[in-house]
Amino acid sequence: MTARFTRRTSAAHSRLAVVGTLAVAGALLITGCGDQTKSKDSGDSGTKESGAPLADKLPQAIRDKGVIKVGSDIAYAPVEFKDGSGKTVGIDPDLADALGKQLGVRFEFQNGTFDTLIGGLAAKRYDIAMSAMTDTKDRQEGIDGDTGKKVGAGVDFVDYFTAGVSLYTNKGDDQSITTWDDLCGKTMAVQRNTFSHDLAKDQAKKCEKAGKKTLKIEDFATNPEAETRMRSKGANIVSADFPIAAYSVKNSGGGEYFEIVGDQVEAGPYGIAVTKGNDELRDALQAAVQAVIDNGEYQKIIEKWGVADGAVTKSTINGGS
Repeated sequence: MTARFTRRTSAAHSRLAVVGTLAVAGALLITGCGDQTKSKDSGDSGTKESGAPLADKLPQAIRDKGVIKVGSDIAYAPVEFKDGSGKTVGIDPDLADALGKQLGVRFEFQNGTFDTLIGGLAAKRYDIAMSAMTDTKDRQEGIDGDTGKKVGAGVDFVDYFTAGVSLYTNKGDDQSITTWDDLCGKTMAVQRNTFSHDLAKDQAKKCEKAGKKTLKIEDFATNPEAETRMRSKGANIVSADFPIAAYSVKNSGGGEYFEIVGDQVEAGPYGIAVTKGNDELRDALQAAVQAVIDNGEYQKIIEKWGVADGAVTKSTINGGS
């Protein structure tokens, strides 16, 4: 499934979806997650090995531990989710495994709600956040997109993907929705503090300014909760990153629950978040991402998950706008 982009202006500062064909098979597995979750799982990636070509680029403290702790919302298939055995799988864990081979460390995924991951970085619960997170100026500078006020030190991003957002409804109930302007008077269920949430708030203001009925927004901790709300007829529509929307459409209820409506919007970069001032770790990660791009492992991973159209050829730092 492919879709073209429709550009929108917004204060984008959260997740965006990969542009491309999603052909991932398997059941969508819903996993709850909490802010303070510290448990380790079988999704740990990589091994510490003396032959790792980029090991000497890491901070000594991380080299000594042999582990990079990753904050991630592990309920966002196919980017990161739990398989039937409870193992953390998806695009990000596979990429982390490839990065671990370059850096000679293990990437240990730890579950947390998406809207608390940057706070977890600041509190040093994690070394990095890797969770389909959008690289934007607001996040880089620690700015609250709604108020325009500074709320933190900000983070640096190592960019590794290009992405966009989709709308989807219950199957057979598209309500003639083809663009975001068709959402006035509707109710949207959405994951809290995501780019879709931002777009919904922008659209609600746009509807009101045009003298139309507003877009009502119901936000949830996870995207599966938003989908459940729509399935129960409590909402008209859900918005999520394109690969997540497409995965749900393909797999939920054997493909009988949902359908995508309209085109993707707002292409932008996914980034691995690192605390400001942690330049050595940031630069080591960038070197590792570029290495797996150059050696072909990156392409194999994104083709495996059906998102090859979101590929980048160069890893940048703070490339988001």
